[in-house]
Amino acid sequence: MDKAGDTQAFVGLMSGTSLDGVDGVVADIATDGTWQGLRAHAHEPFDAALREELLSLNRSGFDELHRAALAAQGVSRAYARVVVRLRQAAPGQPIRALGAHGQTVRHRPEMGYTVQLLAPALLAELTGVDVVADLRSRDLAAGGQGAPLVPVFHQAVFGHPDRAVAALNIGGIANVSALNPGQPPRGFDCGPGNVLMDLWCQRHTGQPYDKDGQWAASGRVREDWLALALADPYFALPPPKSTGRDLFHAQWLDDWLQRCQALPGSDTTSPTGLADVQATLCELTARSSAEAVRSQAPLAAELVVCGGGAFNGQLMCRLQALLPGVAVLCSATRGLPPEQVEAAAFAWLAWAAVNRHPGNDPAVTGAAGPRILGAIYPA
Repeated sequence: MDKAGDTQAFVGLMSGTSLDGVDGVVADIATDGTWQGLRAHAHEPFDAALREELLSLNRSGFDELHRAALAAQGVSRAYARVVVRLRQAAPGQPIRALGAHGQTVRHRPEMGYTVQLLAPALLAELTGVDVVADLRSRDLAAGGQGAPLVPVFHQAVFGHPDRAVAALNIGGIANVSALNPGQPPRGFDCGPGNVLMDLWCQRHTGQPYDKDGQWAASGRVREDWLALALADPYFALPPPKSTGRDLFHAQWLDDWLQRCQALPGSDTTSPTGLADVQATLCELTARSSAEAVRSQAPLAAELVVCGGGAFNGQLMCRLQALLPGVAVLCSATRGLPPEQVEAAAFAWLAWAAVNRHPGNDPAVTGAAGPRILGAIYPA
């Protein structure tokens, strides 16, 4: 820990592809960028109307520019309410800046753009804090994917000087980080994390997610269905690569189910069949993630899992079974609760922008070189 006066407080705000709401943290970061720890965490779910609009804006539609502008204001107001709660939980500490991810509604790096809905000037006005936003586009401008950005942070908090470690973030999309001593991190988006499982669960149980993976655990993995899913060309692409709801969405799920139903002995509509679909979707996340760990971090003896998927007991069991020589651990055992890791990463990215320190890693994103990420909106 640096001596008093060498540490500043930064806020990180994250709303991911799961669309479950906003996570925010207050983090202490030393002036040299060394991670010092968290002071506070707050979460606010999106109200149902905003969530549905954000989900709808993942597709082209009527009057979408107007609707996107209003949704960006809604996201910013939700972010501002989280900042109020963070200040109540960590009073008296001045906030140097806040890093705000915004809500991704399009991610098309192959076409040179990514869209995160946010009204950063409004957020600065509402909070009275300098806002660092638009954190992905600079990497894209340099030829990168703009994602994932968290491997550099994973290395700072989970890396070990003497042994290889892997980190796996399972939000709506899953991404892996390979953290080898004395080397820059590597990583990419593995494929779907919770997004397809959540869609199926919402459609057939009315619940937002499969709590602890209990529904998946009650079903049987259909290897023929799984093979159809893993045949998606995304899984065979070499890194750097990134993805999102632009690919893994409800239509992808429906197209896959249609192909599954054409196979002999397929049942995707009875109670047993519905559970088998959930089990197979869980296995899709587990297998694609485990293969990413094996290919990117073959020497890792430890896998630190964060994001909402860390709370899915069945998914964690499957990861452990597929990686028998690796200790699969929840990030909480390494000092960061799984639901706080991504928000913490954007607090660190705010520090990097304010101090004109590169926030990307070209080996991860494919950018032409290190770049300072984000635009600063003064309070």
